[in-house]
Amino acid sequence: MMAEINNQSMSQHISLSIRGMTCAACVGRVERALGKVQGVAKASVNFATETASVESAADSSLNAEQLVASVHKAGYEAHVMSPEGQPSDEAPASWWSVWGAASVALALSLPLMLPMLWGQHDFWPAWWQLAVATVVQFALGARFYRGAWAALKDGAGHMDQLVVVGTTAAWGLSIWLWWQSAMGQGGHEGMSMPDAPAHAPMLYFESSAMVIALVLLGKALEARAKRQTTQAIRALQALRPDVVHRLGPQGEVDVPLAQLLVGDVLRIRPGERIAADGLITEGASHVDEALLTGEPLPVAKAMGQRVTGGSINGEGALTVKVTAVGAQTMLAHIIQSVVEAQAGKAPIQRLVDRVSAVFVPAVLVIALLTGLAWWWHGLPVDVALMRAVAVLVIACPCALGLATPAAIMAGTGAAARQGILIKDPQALESAQAVRIVAFDKTGTLTQGQPTLLALEVFGEPEAPSDAARKHALAVAAGLQAGSEHPLARAVGRAAASEGVQGAPARLVQAVAGRGVSADIEQGDEGWSAWRLGSTAWAREALAPMVLSQALEARLAHWSTQGASVSWLMQQAGGQGEGAWHLVALLAFGDQVKPGAAQAVASLRAQGIRTVLISGDNQGAAQAIGQALGLDEVVAEVLPADKAQHIRRLQASLKGPDGRSKGQVAMVGDGLNDAPALAAADVAMAMANPQGGTDVAMHTAGITLMRGDPMLVPAALDIARQTAARIRQNLFWAFAYNVVGIPLAAMGGLNPMLAGAAMAMSSVSVLLNALRLTRWKPDLAAKAR
Repeated sequence: MMAEINNQSMSQHISLSIRGMTCAACVGRVERALGKVQGVAKASVNFATETASVESAADSSLNAEQLVASVHKAGYEAHVMSPEGQPSDEAPASWWSVWGAASVALALSLPLMLPMLWGQHDFWPAWWQLAVATVVQFALGARFYRGAWAALKDGAGHMDQLVVVGTTAAWGLSIWLWWQSAMGQGGHEGMSMPDAPAHAPMLYFESSAMVIALVLLGKALEARAKRQTTQAIRALQALRPDVVHRLGPQGEVDVPLAQLLVGDVLRIRPGERIAADGLITEGASHVDEALLTGEPLPVAKAMGQRVTGGSINGEGALTVKVTAVGAQTMLAHIIQSVVEAQAGKAPIQRLVDRVSAVFVPAVLVIALLTGLAWWWHGLPVDVALMRAVAVLVIACPCALGLATPAAIMAGTGAAARQGILIKDPQALESAQAVRIVAFDKTGTLTQGQPTLLALEVFGEPEAPSDAARKHALAVAAGLQAGSEHPLARAVGRAAASEGVQGAPARLVQAVAGRGVSADIEQGDEGWSAWRLGSTAWAREALAPMVLSQALEARLAHWSTQGASVSWLMQQAGGQGEGAWHLVALLAFGDQVKPGAAQAVASLRAQGIRTVLISGDNQGAAQAIGQALGLDEVVAEVLPADKAQHIRRLQASLKGPDGRSKGQVAMVGDGLNDAPALAAADVAMAMANPQGGTDVAMHTAGITLMRGDPMLVPAALDIARQTAARIRQNLFWAFAYNVVGIPLAAMGGLNPMLAGAAMAMSSVSVLLNALRLTRWKPDLAAKAR
């Protein structure tokens, strides 16, 4: 059972898989049935995914068995979904019934084609037509009678009622006409049967059989297409290995995945899938996380780094300590997010549901009026009735019911494969109307960790040599060797990238708020005292020294760039003796992420305004804004005030009438971004390898699974394309009924053609939605 408890409201959430729904009208019936259960606050049913999402009222318990029983009473099957949101496999389509009904229908229709093809006039006996048509009507078509009866008991309209009334009318009319002919009461010229008078009546057994065959075929194709829209979920579910290699007192033992516990140690061989989230305790390798994050290239992993269940180990063997299993893993959270997004309803779908609720009764009235009108105008009863049957058959709310959810399923699935998780359809619908994107700086547009931008050596009579620079870097690395400070790690990374080894150090001492001091070995010169620290500490030590204009210029330059400057100083003479002199300046800053400039350019090319809202100093924020070409930069903003700036941006989009002309999106990656994400119309949380994004991801409607800024315009692009598919589907679904029903009422369609058109309407809507499954971000051209 997939259930989660909200600590604030103590509400319970249960998801059910629903089987037996045949059209959009079923959605309303199931929702009403669930809503009658005591304790239910909200019930939402999705026709395309065949799922129901039920929330309880605050402080009330919800009984899953009662929910299942209420759905069964309404005439449908229901099952509680698994803890990880795994949809139950849909029952395979009954193709044998499709082929059986189609074979009988074609055999019954063959006599209509024989005179045209070969000039023959040998037809099936009426009793044989009755026998095979009855099998199709009441055996292969039994599902329609069951659905119609259940809907009738519930007092609701249903597509099955249209099929049952139409086909039963054609079947019953054929018996009536045959009986009249057998009683010698005449009839219309038509079929000639060996055991019937020369002028036998036209029978319509082939119409009833063909309609049932076509509806069954449409349902089978519909089920197959719907299954394709959930392939993203199934692909994610397939990432779990069945067996894992657990290390224990008995050595390496293969155990089922279900027996895995937090704290277990696993051996991951090269080429195997990682079973669960964990921490590498031994080994190094490259890990392919493409299906989880959309990252096309394998990521280097070493001891102490985290790995995610479902990713593929590369060339090296790894030992991993499990940190999360089951529903707590990242893979399970991703699957649950995709399932919930596909099971939810876009706001426009609720309007479609209301239309579908009155659709069937309206069609029954139109069909009745059609038959009476043609009979009143002098047509024979059987012809008038067939035109009414055509109206019943062609009118089907399935296409309306599938138009929105099918597009949402395909769009969210395609986005998930590219590392974009869309939590709900509301976020998807809002994203396509975004006109302003506000970014956090650190970890979103920048790497989120300080980098050594420059090391400038001073005190040399001429331009400092490369050797002098590397010596200064070696001293700085030696001073910082044992520190975990972010700036110390930046120095270590810079030294490692240049192949510089830290100088030997002793008597290392960290001075709070100042920096670090130590004795550094100088080769033949022995040991000397060094310091690496803040500007304030340097000014105290270098007080007698008059700062040169060149030095002041460099300090002003790095200040405008928003960089932090550390001073590397050496004491002249022995320890504790002599004055301090400046050796080098180290400038640290947060580098812009690859793709950030392209992402901003792509957004601007789409007419979207870009804004930076950062808590960093004005210099650092302005430097990033100028480098990326952002439209507006707001710096030195407290976390609580970021939401106020989001509301200011929202107000700027409102017209004189108070209506909004667009939506505001916020992109952030940390806890300090949560208030702004909550205030934005569209919240995008960007995953950060350094962690700290959990709150942001829970607040956001869209989660970007890797820290690539290009995913922002990509998310807006798939939202727009999905919204376009929804509009297209709804247009064709409404247009189909607007054109088809009058055409059938005027006699332009016989029941068989109406049945074929009805079946293809749903399939065409699904095929249009499935075009989204091939979507991939391709925004480079737009950025140019």
